[in-house]
Amino acid sequence: MYADALLFDLDGVLVDSAECVRRVCTNWAMTRGLDPVRVLAFSQGRRVQETVRTWVPHLDFDAEVAMLVALEARTTDGLRSVPGAAALIASLPPNAWAVVTSGARQVATLRLSHVGLPVPPTLVTADDVRLGKPDPEGYLAAAKALGCDAKRCVVVEDAPAGIQAAHAAGMRSIGIASTFAAAQLQGADMICDRLDQLRVERATSGGRLRLRATN
Repeated sequence: MYADALLFDLDGVLVDSAECVRRVCTNWAMTRGLDPVRVLAFSQGRRVQETVRTWVPHLDFDAEVAMLVALEARTTDGLRSVPGAAALIASLPPNAWAVVTSGARQVATLRLSHVGLPVPPTLVTADDVRLGKPDPEGYLAAAKALGCDAKRCVVVEDAPAGIQAAHAAGMRSIGIASTFAAAQLQGADMICDRLDQLRVERATSGGRLRLRATN
């Protein structure tokens, strides 16, 4: 697979935030009388706005969103860099990658900085879009910011909602089976069990990136 740019989801792809997300989501769901397992399964890969709108439409929308974002923005327990993330990012030109996350900007920058990963020049967050994944708005915004044709971008995702967003944007996708099982990522054009199985090389001509999966 070849690309001009890689567009990464954040949580579950570059940053292992599973413990952190589980703690925040579980606490919030239980205090609202909700099933935390169902809420967590729904919220993976989606903005807190979609979670609030779906699960507690009877409560104050802005207050609930602000509460969830504030909890995420001060919780770092269990955060760590995904194996292979630092090396993969270091191998990419600065103008050939971006992060597109369903999290708020303050949450995204906290998590990247906390695990020692760089905050990219192109960072598209929940604060920058009107509609979250599976809508393609975020990925299309990142491609535009990088000056890349959407069809020449490849998305790296760990959630079905993100893969749907990539394809809706006309982009190919690589699924990382870290949060969801590979069977749930069958819409992806390539699937890796782990991020460190993904290799990126400069093509010999045209300056493109060559992507391949290893065992």
